[in-house]
Amino acid sequence: AKMAHGIADDMLTTTVLAAGCPKLVAPAMNTGMLENPITQDNIRTLERYGFTVIPSESGLLACHDVGKGRLPADEVLLDYIHRALAPKDLAGLRVTVTAGPTQEAIDPVRCLTNHSTGKMGYAVARAAALRGAQVTLIHGPTALAPVRFAEDVPVVSAQEMYQAVTGRFADTDILVMAAAVADYRPASVASDKVKKGDGEMSIPLVRTADILGTIGPQKTHQFLCGFSMETRDMVAHSAEKLRKKNLDMIVANNLKDPGAGFGVDTNLVTFLTPDGGVRQLPLMSKDAVAGAILDEILARRG
Repeated sequence: AKMAHGIADDMLTTTVLAAGCPKLVAPAMNTGMLENPITQDNIRTLERYGFTVIPSESGLLACHDVGKGRLPADEVLLDYIHRALAPKDLAGLRVTVTAGPTQEAIDPVRCLTNHSTGKMGYAVARAAALRGAQVTLIHGPTALAPVRFAEDVPVVSAQEMYQAVTGRFADTDILVMAAAVADYRPASVASDKVKKGDGEMSIPLVRTADILGTIGPQKTHQFLCGFSMETRDMVAHSAEKLRKKNLDMIVANNLKDPGAGFGVDTNLVTFLTPDGGVRQLPLMSKDAVAGAILDEILARRG
């Protein structure tokens, strides 16, 4: 209430009134106090003056009531602080990121999938959102919490991811394809659980739709960044993928390198570009790799 009305009668309110930095407020109080029309009007006043109001959470309150008015968790507060402090060099850009595995159904019980956890793609989406981009995260099944400040688009199959990406491509400025999309799916899906028999079993497979292979030749203003995970001849295979799919950049790594596999918090990547550039980064956290990827994209967009 004091901040909303410019009352500066102690050290904190005097500092707030004088400071020109970004200001974040996390209201935490009894539910009745929070929902009081006077408090709600003061919150709207602060927003009108440019304050960022972090929504209160619901739960057990200090007064032992249960309801809305709980202080958000530390990680929520930190995300808002990081966003306030991060450079806004991606402001005005629409960034689409894919992450995680796809699942290709065999029957109602089983599926074909891979070991991707989505950590790398989620890190890219989070970094882009903190730097001011309008982010859409299209992801397969993961155990990760949603990325704050990003549109969350869950999918399951490669076909669903294909439709989600191609349907948004015209409105995308930067596409980062970090998902591990299945190359093949079962030719048919059994309507009932396939029962175990005495003999061997084979499952006919057909190719899934090639997302980058489809949109690469169609790009106009879009910057396309692909990912390439290999187990041998990483640079040669990745360079061929870069050329065939008409990409602007590819991020390659080798599954056999320590610290670069699925499910870990680090990555060891190499950037390849159409001008023949090959730049290997040291082993870094996936958050740091995400920042380096965005820095490289911005430098090459001009």
